Amino acid sequence: MEFDLPRAAGIVALVVALGTLGVAFGTPMALSTTLMMVLPSMVVFGAIAFVVGMKHGEFRSTRV
Repeated sequence: MEFDLPRAAGIVALVVALGTLGVAFGTPMALSTTLMMVLPSMVVFGAIAFVVGMKHGEFRSTRV
């Protein structure tokens, strides 16, 4: 399966959204707390992991 940037970013956004919904409805934490603290940290971590994974894939594809 070939991934282009919009498809890969959409998958990362879907994982972040599902994780946020799971934390919002699976814990007794207030929704406002989840949206203020959990969502931004998940977005930042998702972006960092996406960039590192993309660079690792580029590195692996150039090695023979």
